[in-house]
Amino acid sequence: MTTTDDQSASVDQHGACAGFAERFTSIRHNVERVIRGKTDVIHLLVLALVCDGHVLVEDVPGVGKTSLGKALARSVDGRFGRVQFTPDLLPTDVTGMSVWNRRDESFEFRPGPIFSDVLLADEINRASPKTQSALLEAMAERQVTSDGVTHQLGSPFMVIATQNPIEHEGTYALPEAQLDRFLMRLSIGYPAREAEQIILERQGGNSQAVDALPPVVSAAEVREMSDSIENVYVAPALRSYLLDLAEATRRHGSLSLGLSPRGILALQRVARAQAASQGRTYATPDDVKALGRVVMPHRLLVTPEVRMRGVTPIDVVTEILDGVPVPRPERD
Repeated sequence: MTTTDDQSASVDQHGACAGFAERFTSIRHNVERVIRGKTDVIHLLVLALVCDGHVLVEDVPGVGKTSLGKALARSVDGRFGRVQFTPDLLPTDVTGMSVWNRRDESFEFRPGPIFSDVLLADEINRASPKTQSALLEAMAERQVTSDGVTHQLGSPFMVIATQNPIEHEGTYALPEAQLDRFLMRLSIGYPAREAEQIILERQGGNSQAVDALPPVVSAAEVREMSDSIENVYVAPALRSYLLDLAEATRRHGSLSLGLSPRGILALQRVARAQAASQGRTYATPDDVKALGRVVMPHRLLVTPEVRMRGVTPIDVVTEILDGVPVPRPERD
């Protein structure tokens, strides 16, 4: 067998699990039945779900964040949990605690809302840093330790944390190290006029529609999708392109904090998931460029001087994505 044949055979062995793209589309379409006019946001949320990632949503109240999370959980036959973060919220209000059982004369663990498949952490920046840390530690470790006993979280497990970008009084901003734990940062935005007209015609209440939404895939099928993402082929040239992007953020004059290795790994994984969602066995530079705008900016920190000029991390990411050369296929 020639070298070219060897490479072709190797590529043929790659790819996500059978039916990945069909399941992905089923989840997306099911959520779109109750969330109108937000196709791109729903697509990104499903990508995050199958990547075992968490999402930070920064948007004004009333744009459907809770309905979105609930619809996603119902579509994968999962449990939905919601916590309203307040300054007096304790870590155990999120993770759970051990309580004394008089009948058995022993302590038993009462799991908190974090033991959900999809958890909405509403206004996460209103809780104290101690409570934020408890949530973010559980998000990273996928386990909760109480009284020396470790309790594993289920799978799938996804946190959708929200922040109000307008009100900052009485809030505790998430530090950069904790922002890095989120796979993506999204903004839902107001619905388009046509979509909002449909919402009005349905009298504005879609909670019953969300509660009646049937599951289209099982949690086991989501786990299979997540496990198979690593089988999607990433060419050496594309991997080199990812490293070029990371290096560009680390030496950019407008940034005081560049992309971490965790950020590069996240971008590679979500690019693989994007490829699998479209039925491909390989990721492309277009996957990386399309998703870099939601995976990279919240992991970067612009210098104070640049921030005063109104430059944001997404401006810098756009400049880098447009400027770093994209690998091209080699021609014979």
